[in-house]
Amino acid sequence: MEKLKPRRLGHIVLMVRDIQKSARFYTEVLGLEVSDWIGENMVFLRAGTDHHDLALAQLPADSPDLNDLPRYSRPGLEHFSYLIDSLEEMERSVRVLQAHGVEIVRGIGRHGPGNNLFLVFKDPDGNNVEVYCDMTQIPQDGRHQAEVWERNLESFDQYRLERFVVPPPPHLVASKTGGDKAS
Repeated sequence: MEKLKPRRLGHIVLMVRDIQKSARFYTEVLGLEVSDWIGENMVFLRAGTDHHDLALAQLPADSPDLNDLPRYSRPGLEHFSYLIDSLEEMERSVRVLQAHGVEIVRGIGRHGPGNNLFLVFKDPDGNNVEVYCDMTQIPQDGRHQAEVWERNLESFDQYRLERFVVPPPPHLVASKTGGDKAS
């Protein structure tokens, strides 16, 4: 049976209790650079030239500190990712995952910040794993200006869910039709 062909470990996304405090820690203590924000709900950080190798997402204020992976209402890992070569490799990845009976969670899509293509699926323990490609590269010459993206469907998926290979979550469908904002 075919396998995926990742090139290297990519980025991780963490759910955090206080995004401002966490952003200060990762920039002022660890020395990462801010690439972009989505409102005040998500920040993309980098150590090298990839648009991000760490992203932090704000937990809702009313989230209990429970271990409930499906709702992401506790601090910790949202997903980790692996770089693949191309959109064609991502489309092949869909077929490989389906052949192995792996649950695909979201994608194929293209994020706003970072401009990368993404496909997210579950490992046997319910962790979200992402394959991605085509991430924006930021020269280390100090000239990059971080943007603040609006928190909407286009910042989550520039394709507006049109290339998803599985039904998107209801809150994303609502944002596509003018309901709740995407997260």
